[in-house]
Amino acid sequence: MKIREAMSPNPICCLPTDSAQRVARTMCDHNVGSIPVVLDQDSRKLVGMITDRDLCCSVIADGLDPKSVTIEKFMTLNPVTCREGENVENCERLMQEHQVRRMPIVDAENYVIGIVVQADLALKDKPERVSKTVAEISKTSESPAA
Repeated sequence: MKIREAMSPNPICCLPTDSAQRVARTMCDHNVGSIPVVLDQDSRKLVGMITDRDLCCSVIADGLDPKSVTIEKFMTLNPVTCREGENVENCERLMQEHQVRRMPIVDAENYVIGIVVQADLALKDKPERVSKTVAEISKTSESPAA
């Protein structure tokens, strides 16, 4: 199966200059936990990803003002991506290797055209492969002895 068959097309995107509050509101309004960050809404050239965890752990936990702080300092730059013509297996392998639950799908110019999340895989892929992907993504790294 190709990524295009599993991805959600045309995901909502945000800009690096958007406030943390605006991005959080967008996540709530669209019921998503991450949003691709693009240079502008016309080209949708991918520059990063921002997650609800990024906002919580970097903005809220540090007592920053979500109305005034922009997300550019908190987003993940140059996220791992896939192209729509790739096989789902490759996407799952990358998700496992990089321990990411959401994968932006880009075209040849790195413009966002879709997104694949664990739920997409659970609905469309083989259960045994999805199970392995979820297990690998969820692994915690061992911390050094104290």
